Amino acid sequence: MRQKKPIQTHLRQLKTVLPFLAPSLGGLCVFVLIPFADTVRRSFCNAMGNRWVGLTNYTQVLTNSAFQLAAENTAKFLCVCLPLLLGVSLALALMVRAQHRKNSVFQSTFLLPMAVPVSAIVLLWKVLFSDSGLVNGVIASLGGEPVSFLSTNAAFWVLVVTYLWKNAGYDMILWLAGLDNISRDLYEAAAADGAGPLQQFRYITLPELRPMVGVVGLLSLINSFKVFREAYLVAGNYPHESMYLLQHLFNNWFLDLDMGRLTAAACLMVLVLLGVIALGRRYWRLETG
Repeated sequence: MRQKKPIQTHLRQLKTVLPFLAPSLGGLCVFVLIPFADTVRRSFCNAMGNRWVGLTNYTQVLTNSAFQLAAENTAKFLCVCLPLLLGVSLALALMVRAQHRKNSVFQSTFLLPMAVPVSAIVLLWKVLFSDSGLVNGVIASLGGEPVSFLSTNAAFWVLVVTYLWKNAGYDMILWLAGLDNISRDLYEAAAADGAGPLQQFRYITLPELRPMVGVVGLLSLINSFKVFREAYLVAGNYPHESMYLLQHLFNNWFLDLDMGRLTAAACLMVLVLLGVIALGRRYWRLETG
């Protein structure tokens, strides 16, 4: 009888909340779960989705040179941009916090890139980084050789700078929210014990900001996929190979109606993301003990 009471309680609670959850669950099934299930099915079928081909699509994807290049560039972009963005935005947040003016012009300046339309950013790219742009003009005036930023490996770093410029202010606000939750008593006690600014940052600020790392990192990861818009509008379907990302590949396969390889690659990316999330959660639990 003791085991039946919790089950009956859960069933009563489920009957109570199910009518309220039904609209959301219905939308989730129709717009997310069912399409994803069909994507998994089509990844094992031909382009028309009417003939079973087994693992052929996955083999073609993994051995495709364009997929290998796009996956390598995307991984490189994430490994470079995410740590840089977290570090730069945290430094900006600490600078704003040190001024003790939350609504200062300094803070607002770094939020302006979020309000700039993508079309304006593309125009800025062309003005700054074209062969006859402002940056090359400055280099030439200093006696250097002009650089073709958008047709050499420098295109990758232009993409990195754009991502940092556009998202640093947003992450700075998130870090400021985490800094505001740290009690000033901890800093005062540490200062009374003789701890300097670096020691306070290492033993108070960083440990107290640990819950914010996952949130800021996840939102930064989501925003990293939005940088494709600028790269696509500037360089088209086939930019320089240094900034040819998975988004370019998926877009090109979609235009070619290559649904077999497209769905197989999408399933592979979902598996990779789930693996990364699982490893991150396991590491987080070990760290927080």
